[in-house]
Amino acid sequence: NSLRITYTFLFFGGIQMKNVTEVTTFILMGFTDDFKLQVFLFLLFLAIYLFTLVGNLGMVILVIGDSRLHNPMYYFLSVLSFLDACYSSAVTPKMLVNFLSEDKSISFLGCAAEMFLFITFGTTECFILAAMAYDRYEAIYNPLLYSVRMSPRVYVPLIVSCYVAGVLHGTLHTVATFSLSFCASNEIRHVFCDIPPLLAISCSDTHINQLLVFYFAGSIEISTIVIVLVSYGFILLAILRMRSAEGRRKVFSTCGSHLTGVSIFHGTVLFMYVRPNSSYALDHDMIVSVFYTIVIPMLNPIIYSLRNKDVKDAVKRVFGKNWFANKVYFSH
Repeated sequence: NSLRITYTFLFFGGIQMKNVTEVTTFILMGFTDDFKLQVFLFLLFLAIYLFTLVGNLGMVILVIGDSRLHNPMYYFLSVLSFLDACYSSAVTPKMLVNFLSEDKSISFLGCAAEMFLFITFGTTECFILAAMAYDRYEAIYNPLLYSVRMSPRVYVPLIVSCYVAGVLHGTLHTVATFSLSFCASNEIRHVFCDIPPLLAISCSDTHINQLLVFYFAGSIEISTIVIVLVSYGFILLAILRMRSAEGRRKVFSTCGSHLTGVSIFHGTVLFMYVRPNSSYALDHDMIVSVFYTIVIPMLNPIIYSLRNKDVKDAVKRVFGKNWFANKVYFSH
């Protein structure tokens, strides 16, 4: 049973017994009840998910396997790819099952685990994108000192700290959200356990939770975006000083890909979380959150690989005799 009956004793000049229903299982309502549309969405998101896994894990294998990609820039890119694979995997499998299943329930602990994982991976990705911008700044603005300033003693702790920040942020919101009481309804108007739709069905005062989301998500977004903007401000100065047209083109190609990825990711996250609670519209937010948790991880391998000559060359070395791989990567 998705509801457990508990008894609360209230003492106001006597003892009064009151029945309260407490949710132990949630129902993920999803996009639609139309079975044909659900089958279509299942096939669509299955294709996106498989492409995401192949593209991102392929990038990780490529960086590990090709010694010419063994530098901080590609280590960060491989971490980003791994995060995207995990980020998508935190919510997509359960969503795919629910498209074809009549039972769309998820346990209390399962819902908490899903929220913790996608917040952790999403936050870590914010910091990794900022670290990638700082890495490009060091490589372009201070090329002679790059090997010293981005040595393993610098980039390894930087990557670890990004993960630690992600875990702490995920823990904060998961504990805060699942400390609330859910007694009004157990139906979540979403395809996974996100914060806004869970707050919407809580019968507790959610004001503190809304402030936590706004201020912590806002602080992370602002700080990481400032790092990106400052880094690229200095990069722009370095580009303006370049006399070589080829050098400018190469820098624009590399940095343009990163800026594209950063803009798409942060734009959707800002729209989703850093705004007053009164402006939430769950149906629209469901589409936005699906975009940044499922679609963006699919786009990142395309954004970062198709315009990158080093990655193209690495693919050619690894899959040089594979006609299909050549078609996919070099027809663009």
